[in-house]
Amino acid sequence: MSLQSFLSKIWAEIKALFEGIPSDLKTAIHIGVLVTENIKNFVDSPAADVLTAIIPGDIDDEIKNWLRAKLPQILTELKLADSCSSLTDPDAITACAIKVLQGLDGDVRSAFLHNLSVLVARVAADGKLTWSDGVYLLQWYYDHEYQPVRQ
Repeated sequence: MSLQSFLSKIWAEIKALFEGIPSDLKTAIHIGVLVTENIKNFVDSPAADVLTAIIPGDIDDEIKNWLRAKLPQILTELKLADSCSSLTDPDAITACAIKVLQGLDGDVRSAFLHNLSVLVARVAADGKLTWSDGVYLLQWYYDHEYQPVRQ
């Protein structure tokens, strides 16, 4: 069996798994990818509220409020930089973490963003998504379903 056919078989299994999961978990996976993509694409702007700029406006208000409360905590716990550790304002924490992420090497940044996607999806899924399932499902969703907005 070639590596290509082996990987195709794995992706087919993940697709089948993804199609069988409840819609609320699919939504959580989408939110995890979308928030991380917004962080990745965020550039310094005059926006006063960084969290509003990176959390999608079309998601449920309850999830949005949860993300506003939890995202700075998640970013702080990732310990991206000592310079962010003394900050207490959620917008300042988020902006600082984004600046640190922007300065990371491509592979390191990708690893952090992938982990962040899984963490955000787990928050949005209210604990119904395990870490290991999230790792595979978010990667599959990003590679096969997510269509970024082209500018």
